Amino acid sequence: MQFLLDLDTYLLVSLGLALAFVLAFEFINGFHDTANAVATVIYTKAMPPYLAVFASGVFNFLGVLLGGVGVAYAIVHLLPVELLIDLETGRGLTMVFSLLGAAILWNLGTWYFGIPASSSHTLIGSILGVGLANAMLTDVTVADGVNWQKAIDIGISLLLSPLAGFSVAALLLLALKLWKPVSTMHATPDLRKETHGKKHPPFWNRLTLVLSAMAVSFVHGSNDGQKGIGLIMLVLIGIVPAQFALNLESSKYEVARARDAVTHLSEFYEEKHDVLAHYLALGKAGRSDLPNEFKCDPQQTEATLNALHNALLEIKTFSDLTPQARVDVRRYLLCLDDSAKKVLKLNHLNSAEKKDLDRLRKDLAGSTEYAPFEVVLAVALALGLGTMVGWKRVVLTVGEKIGKQGMTYAQGMSAQVTAAMAIGMANIFSLPVSTTHVLSSGVAGTMVANRSGIQKETVTTILLAWVMTLPATIFLSAAIYYVANMFFVQ
Repeated sequence: MQFLLDLDTYLLVSLGLALAFVLAFEFINGFHDTANAVATVIYTKAMPPYLAVFASGVFNFLGVLLGGVGVAYAIVHLLPVELLIDLETGRGLTMVFSLLGAAILWNLGTWYFGIPASSSHTLIGSILGVGLANAMLTDVTVADGVNWQKAIDIGISLLLSPLAGFSVAALLLLALKLWKPVSTMHATPDLRKETHGKKHPPFWNRLTLVLSAMAVSFVHGSNDGQKGIGLIMLVLIGIVPAQFALNLESSKYEVARARDAVTHLSEFYEEKHDVLAHYLALGKAGRSDLPNEFKCDPQQTEATLNALHNALLEIKTFSDLTPQARVDVRRYLLCLDDSAKKVLKLNHLNSAEKKDLDRLRKDLAGSTEYAPFEVVLAVALALGLGTMVGWKRVVLTVGEKIGKQGMTYAQGMSAQVTAAMAIGMANIFSLPVSTTHVLSSGVAGTMVANRSGIQKETVTTILLAWVMTLPATIFLSAAIYYVANMFFVQ
């Protein structure tokens, strides 16, 4: 932590505020989203409320610790690479404050009214907003202001996951009804107490509800917690680039792998000279040196590869590089990664060649896509502690206000098992999804399958929040970013 003592006072204050904003977002995410994870287990009285939220907080904590960083950098790379390579500018820091401010405001508003809105939607909309606003303030076109391909991939994930939640949960409930049509698992908590005089669900139903609730909490932590990790890394790279631009804990082997990837990538492009020479300007005069004002450009690929090779040639670890060299190497790596992604979209390579290029790209990206353990631990604590407060508003909405009748044990099991599977699959493919929408749509699916009907007012409110979150947060974060740049960025 010696680097903190070397920071100017205003940078130290900026760092503290930015980290506080990120951790506040994760804390709010804890009680905003995780209420959905424990809603069914609390409503069905499978666990006492305070024990349920405490256990959920623990499993959220574990989910963050063990979840990796794939989703974290899927979120980060929504921003255009040009903005990512200049995070140390005032504009980069303003970007972080703007998107977090917008996300926090929207999350608090929807939580206050008990609306199960999505923190994932909120954060993604805020990132898109600052990307578009940045394009308006610079020479970047709207087409390049956001990584639209990544935005489309994430958008499809966010769109399909609630539909899958609705359908799969409905099918699971129908299967349970076919298997045991007269079982007490199809009773509501009130009906079971009235007919059997018992407060809790039958043993196996209760065990399934508890285990699935903890599974949802775990996968929620590993998915949503990574978003906070990605944001903190943006902050740290923006304010202390020399310390966090590259993973200084990388082993000699990992550095050697990056160096080898540079060599192999050069050889790959040379082998494909006939089809890629024009797009990448391979071998052309005047392309051997990088311009003074460096920016990502596929036509500079050859020069960037040469510069990166020279920078890594004599070092054993990234700590051997000077502070400025670390920043430069990160820029080279991000730009080569970006150019490789563009090449992968061309029709010049067959599937085997694309697989090889993608593997080389990932070997390079590994040096920049990381998170120190302290960052992971801080996010895990914020999300876990946030889980333990503020859960009552959303529990009531999920348990009683989606359907015209209270939730049965079978409905709770179907919705929770579906949510755990859907979010777990999203984690495997490094895609952010909404715990809120997957679970609430699963509950709605079981209500329809059970023919108990749904409360149109509540479902309409949830759907309206689902539709409005993206445009609202895009506008809000863009407005904050635009105003902040007018006043604070030279």
